[in-house]
Amino acid sequence: MLKPNNSWMWYYDSKDDSLMLDLGEEMVFRVSIPTKHLVTSAYDRTVFTVDDASIFQSYKEKIDQLDLSEPRKAELTLNAVAASRFHKPMMPKSWFFETQEADCEPEKGDIVTLHTECGSAKYLVIENSGCASLCMMAEVEPLALTSSKDMAFCDTIKVMNDRMQEFKQEELPLNFALVG
Repeated sequence: MLKPNNSWMWYYDSKDDSLMLDLGEEMVFRVSIPTKHLVTSAYDRTVFTVDDASIFQSYKEKIDQLDLSEPRKAELTLNAVAASRFHKPMMPKSWFFETQEADCEPEKGDIVTLHTECGSAKYLVIENSGCASLCMMAEVEPLALTSSKDMAFCDTIKVMNDRMQEFKQEELPLNFALVG
């Protein structure tokens, strides 16, 4: 997994029409957030701050519990840091998701499950603004929201918290070998 350092730089690449993160050593990460969802400060060249590194670490710890490859975990973590810093506020689009019976009060970095009539998927909570949260899809396989609209890995959506279900990782059975 990547280790943040003070040489990383955020910048906007107008040729690719994307926010980028220069990781040094000729490695560049292209952020998946569409340009229309970026705040104006995303167009300025800025360093990867101590706050960014702290957020990176907290997201990384939560993402480690997901069944994703290491490259996908790194991709999700970096996109989540970018979203927490550069994503524009948006209105909830909760109508795609089913209301849940149990109250969910997610915190930044929590993993939640959202259910549609077509299926369900895990999401990373980027920020909770009280009654709704900005979430990033944390599943590699797309989730159908409707018959004509899908969400893909690292896509963001704001959803009312009453649509969320706390993600509980299934405990794996311990296998013991009898020795002696």
